[in-house]
Amino acid sequence: MSQVSGKSVLITGASTGIGEAAARAFAAAGAHVTLLARNGEACTRIAKEIGGGALAIPGDVSDPATLPAAVSQVCATYGKLDILINNAGVITPIAPLETVDATAWSALIDINLKGVFYGMRAALPVMKARGAGTIITISSGAAHNPLEGWSAYCASKAGAAMLTRCAHHEAGGSGLRIMGLSPGTVATEMQSVIKGSGVNPVSQLDWSVHIPADWPARALVWMCGPEADAYIGTEISLRDEDLRQKIGLTSP
Repeated sequence: MSQVSGKSVLITGASTGIGEAAARAFAAAGAHVTLLARNGEACTRIAKEIGGGALAIPGDVSDPATLPAAVSQVCATYGKLDILINNAGVITPIAPLETVDATAWSALIDINLKGVFYGMRAALPVMKARGAGTIITISSGAAHNPLEGWSAYCASKAGAAMLTRCAHHEAGGSGLRIMGLSPGTVATEMQSVIKGSGVNPVSQLDWSVHIPADWPARALVWMCGPEADAYIGTEISLRDEDLRQKIGLTSP
């Protein structure tokens, strides 16, 4: 039996990229999957392809009402919420601080940072009441290193990483498993946007160096099992070759 078999997982940003791959990986491992994203049509299609009663919830994580409603729907359907994957995120705007559009900058913070907060705030009481649950936030090397043109993204990811540490500090003693995953550069549509911008060294990377989306997806499933207990309260990175070997990922 898989470590997530029969467990209920809510994945934000599940209509594409890492989120979609994670939805498929958790479903294949026997979990009850709920996909949440602004693209409800894509979520519905993926949920149907996954089967097994997977739920699709159209919604914007930047709306404070979205995640509490989603958590309630998950609990009403499956009787519990075992796992929350805070994955939803955007990379744009990519522009210098002095010229970046302030409205677009703020909108990114609403998704990448506030969306994580809203998810945690909705999930924590439900999980603490049961004395169990796993919350994983998708982080980034940008949370720890400044990059030209990425002030909004770097700031949002740094904030989300600290939120994850705060959540562990406050709720880890209640039986919750809270941690972050920094996947490195992943071959998703986001990388196409980054490459098209031509800004900073990340845009110059050859496509062949990006890992496939199913690697972080498989890592997320692994992180929900006891083998990852040593990493609770921390952020792990798929740039770590030893960790890749533990998870069973093969270098490209």
